[in-house]
Amino acid sequence: MKIINKNSLVALISVFMISSCATDEFGNPRALTRTEKGAIIGAVTGAAIGYKSDGKKKAVLYGLVGGLAGGAVGSYMDSQRKDLEKQLAPEIQSGAIELKKLPENNLMVTMTAQTAFDVNSTRIKSGFNKTMNKMAYVVNKYGKTHLNIVGHTDSQGSKQYNQKLSQQRAASVEGYLSNKGVIPQRLSIYGAGEGEPRANNSTASGRVLNRRVEVIIEPVVAR
Repeated sequence: MKIINKNSLVALISVFMISSCATDEFGNPRALTRTEKGAIIGAVTGAAIGYKSDGKKKAVLYGLVGGLAGGAVGSYMDSQRKDLEKQLAPEIQSGAIELKKLPENNLMVTMTAQTAFDVNSTRIKSGFNKTMNKMAYVVNKYGKTHLNIVGHTDSQGSKQYNQKLSQQRAASVEGYLSNKGVIPQRLSIYGAGEGEPRANNSTASGRVLNRRVEVIIEPVVAR
C-alpha cells in the first residue's frame, strides 16, 4: 500500500477544499475568496500536525464561512433560536424536542429517544423525518454555526454496548443532516454512552430521559 507523506496529504486536502464552495451566512453555496482559500490551507496544515477532530473542523469551517463578531453573535443566535421555536413548536409542545439557550450564545436541541429512536435501534424513526427536515431547514439557514451532536443512553446493558449505541445514534443524526445539505465541516459527533445521565437510571421514567441525542449549536466567532 502506498503511503502518502504529510506534505502530500496537506496538498491533496487543500486542493479538494479549495475546489469546493463556501456558504454565505444563510448556508447558500458561493465561491471562495482568496483570503478564505489561504485560511483553509493554513487550517489543513495545522490539522496535519495535531489538531483534534473538532478543532480541525472548526478551523476549516472558519475559513469557509468567516466568523460573527461583537453584538452580531447574540443577535444571530437569538434569531436562530426563534426560528427553531417557530418551526418546531408542535414538537416542543409535545415533548419530542427540547430547546434550551446555553451560555456563550450556544443553543441545545434535544431529541428524545422515545420519539426519535426505537429501543436499541440506531435508525431515526420514519415518523420523525418531518421534524428532522425542519431542523435541517433552520440549520441550513444559519450557516455560521458548528453542530456538536452528542448521543446518550441509559445504564441498561454494558458500558461498551451503550458507548457504541450512543455513537451510532449521533452518527445517524449527522448523516441525516448531511443528506439535507448541511456541510460536513459544520458537523461533529460524540458518543457519551451512559456517562452523562440527566435523571435517575433506577426508574423507567428516568431512563427515558437519559436516552437522548443532543445537538449543541455553537456560533462561529471571529478571532
